[in-house]
Amino acid sequence: MIYKRGDTYWVKFQFQGKMIYKSTGQTSRTKARQCEARLRSELALGNFGILAKKAMPTLMEFCEERVELWAKSTFEQASPKTWLWYKFGLDALKKSPALGNVKLDEIGPEVVAEYASERQRDGLQISSVNSCLRCLRRVLHLAEEWGALTKAPRVKFMTGEHCRDRVLSVQEEALYLNATSPLLRDVSVLLFDTGMRPEECHRMRWEDVTWLNGRHGTIRIAFGKTKAARRTLPMTARIRAILQARWHAAGRPEEGWVWPAPTKSGHINHDSLKLQHKKALRLSNVRPFEVYSIRHTFLTRLGESGCDVWTLARIAGHSSIAISARYVHPSSDAVLNALTRLGQPHELSATGDKSGDSDQTLVQIDRV
Repeated sequence: MIYKRGDTYWVKFQFQGKMIYKSTGQTSRTKARQCEARLRSELALGNFGILAKKAMPTLMEFCEERVELWAKSTFEQASPKTWLWYKFGLDALKKSPALGNVKLDEIGPEVVAEYASERQRDGLQISSVNSCLRCLRRVLHLAEEWGALTKAPRVKFMTGEHCRDRVLSVQEEALYLNATSPLLRDVSVLLFDTGMRPEECHRMRWEDVTWLNGRHGTIRIAFGKTKAARRTLPMTARIRAILQARWHAAGRPEEGWVWPAPTKSGHINHDSLKLQHKKALRLSNVRPFEVYSIRHTFLTRLGESGCDVWTLARIAGHSSIAISARYVHPSSDAVLNALTRLGQPHELSATGDKSGDSDQTLVQIDRV
């Protein structure tokens, strides 16, 4: 029989009283069946060398020979930020005394814990250590998908990580925007009104802005690490005003970066606005937050407005609603209002209606 493990198909059958498990290395079911037939034929002819196990690579070898090449070809152009994450994470894994020269099948919970302790001794914060562990988990899962490992070991993350789940109030938003520089204000308004990832906003191009679609126009997100990230978002009135002003000031270009800057990429990036963001926080006296928290704020407000999770996932550019659930943080007021609405029918049925409509009320409640 053949079965799928990760992205590839494996074969399983009995030969001379022994169960044979072997990866075909194929993602096509038809080709996997052909591999199974060829394997059975070779064994019937006495070619037992076909079952010989390949030498298990070390983590460093696997990263250099397979993962790094795959990540570069997949993300360098489509999502440079993701490629940098892989590059830094893989470099850290290859240079690690605790992991670099360890064979893939020898990596277990104890080795992973030693690697986490090693990164802490290097002075990394818990969030940075967990980022390294996420890269390790991804490498091990790829090893399982590509047939280098039978099963990837579990990677346990450290607790106490600082999460970017800060949600700004409307008052905090107003104070912050009043204290920002013109460039940071324009970028922040786009993030507050669309929920874009900061990188998506930074990489906007004029050819992706349409003035005629929808009520105020639309913005097409052309790049992303998943298909769901590539989407079209409607503009609000204040976004249209900001973009039109910049468009006219730039000479009404038909193409090019919306936010040009003297950087290697040709557009603004996180470092371009870092100092301006810190200054705005100081002047506004708003409790510190990361720019990415604006995306959390938008999605939280969208969820509290009654938007269903499927639509929210589409707007956010998430590949599944499970991811969207992590970005929604209902406020205590929203929870209280929901419980209040839930309790109203029971209060009506308990007190009754003295005007003679109590029976009708009870019937309506029963139907619900």
